[in-house]
Amino acid sequence: MKKILFYILLIAGALIFLYPFIWMITASITPENQIGNLTFIPNKLTLNSYTQMLGKIPIGRAFINSIIVSSAVTFGVLVFGSMVGYALSRLEFKGRNLIFYIIIFTMTLPFQITLIPQYIIMVKFGWVDTYWALIVPYLMNALGIIMFRQYFKSIPQDLIDAARLDGCGEIKIIFKILWPNSIPALVTIGIITFMASWNEVLWPLIVIRDSQLMTMPQLVTLFAVGGAAESQLGVKLAAATMLALPIVLAYLFFQQYFIQSMAATGLKE
Repeated sequence: MKKILFYILLIAGALIFLYPFIWMITASITPENQIGNLTFIPNKLTLNSYTQMLGKIPIGRAFINSIIVSSAVTFGVLVFGSMVGYALSRLEFKGRNLIFYIIIFTMTLPFQITLIPQYIIMVKFGWVDTYWALIVPYLMNALGIIMFRQYFKSIPQDLIDAARLDGCGEIKIIFKILWPNSIPALVTIGIITFMASWNEVLWPLIVIRDSQLMTMPQLVTLFAVGGAAESQLGVKLAAATMLALPIVLAYLFFQQYFIQSMAATGLKE
């Protein structure tokens, strides 16, 4: 009986969280004059909202921009984060713990504190209205470093020592030995980083003004609040659905690795 009640509560919680997203998708294919009825299953289905949205904004170009930026940021975080995480977990050097605590401390700093200095750097480098401004500042991620450090600590030291005896250097150990044994951590950090980069709005609004370089969240935000949607709720919901769908699909596909890694990367010394 306890197990049945437990699953009933889980199902109820899942429905509560899923309902807004399902309603958003349903409303985006509902005629504009019927959206206000809040019906779960509309009498008539139409793609008119998507057609209007595609005609008003270059959503396809913004999708490609978001894919390029998010993929580059994710790749950079995986490469550099694993290198730093390996150094903090397996290499012995003075100040190792201090560096680790400083990295943790940086997670407590609000983004707004570094916003202006970071923008000044982008201006001096001439990176405003370029992909570099969207990618380079996010190639290092404190959360990724910490998660790699904790996961690498769970890998037996004997495996690393054996690789060194076979002539592997430190870089080769990371990418040839540790990466194949850290798939859950790689997938989890990749999903978290990709989602964070994909959903970033404030920074692109500051450094990107060219519509051909705008990411999807930036373009959808300007579309929804800038008046281009002409107060049509269905068109706004269609844009929001296209923005959220890739992230939902990515999480559903990789959720097994995500849960496995979160269970395996508990904080430990």
